[in-house]
Amino acid sequence: MTPNEIAAKLTGLATRYHIRDVTLLAGRLLMSFIFLHEGATLATHFDGAAKAMAAQGVGLPLFVATIALQLGAGLSVASGLLTRLGGIGLGLFCLATALLFHVNFASQNELLHFEKDLAISGGMFVLAAVGAGRLSLDWLLARHLQKRQRDKEMARALLAVENQFSANVQLPV
Repeated sequence: MTPNEIAAKLTGLATRYHIRDVTLLAGRLLMSFIFLHEGATLATHFDGAAKAMAAQGVGLPLFVATIALQLGAGLSVASGLLTRLGGIGLGLFCLATALLFHVNFASQNELLHFEKDLAISGGMFVLAAVGAGRLSLDWLLARHLQKRQRDKEMARALLAVENQFSANVQLPV
């Protein structure tokens, strides 16, 4: 494929799916990957991870909640279902992680993790503000609910017209 053909295909996709929605989808998938990967890793190595977290002062209930948040909100953001809620949850999680666990700024590694967590937190808050876009389950669900509401209104209108005409019908005796 030549560069011109690639550019033409990308332009076609951008006009067909709106570049904003494609960008939101890519961003959602990229941001959710770290949480899905980390949650799955913690879950599959549960015993060892629980011991390591206990050494950091994190009890078992909080550890289990962390796994549930990472997997649940990660899937939420990736799929675009309840995206704003998932974004807020993960944004707060990253903010708390940065402020509670990565404050030893004498260590370059800890400073890097602090900055990374702040950046991810900011991205999640932006996602919560703008929503998932049209390439999401949120959008499909909203469209379905709007269609159901229109169908109910149409049924009510048809019943009202039917009742109006049936009330005036006189049977010959």
